[in-house]
Amino acid sequence: MIGYVTLGTNDIERAAAFYDALLGPMGATRLMDTDDFIVWSREGRLPGLSVTRPYDQEAATVGNGVMVALNVQSKEEVDEVYRRALELGARDEGAPGPRGEFFYAGYFRDLDGNKLNVFVIGEAAKT
Repeated sequence: MIGYVTLGTNDIERAAAFYDALLGPMGATRLMDTDDFIVWSREGRLPGLSVTRPYDQEAATVGNGVMVALNVQSKEEVDEVYRRALELGARDEGAPGPRGEFFYAGYFRDLDGNKLNVFVIGEAAKT
């Protein structure tokens, strides 16, 4: 039921460059793009991921306990997206690995401190 997830940023240009580079290889492109709000999605359809400058003009802050999870198709893709995120300046929050029998994930914080994970679930997480 998720349409899109929005993360706050204090530097829209920096966030745009980070997410273009991170999400592009996953097949995501910009669905909407304004001076204050950008949405990425696959094949021009939702669900999507967006970044925005806060509407109230206050500084963007990180929500404690808030996380965006990016679903991929294989453990190798988890490893690749996680590696790419760190190369782009993200901070490690938990290296890729199994979390139970049917879940494989890596965790990181983007350039604004927002927490994300990249994961595969089901049989693909076992192989």
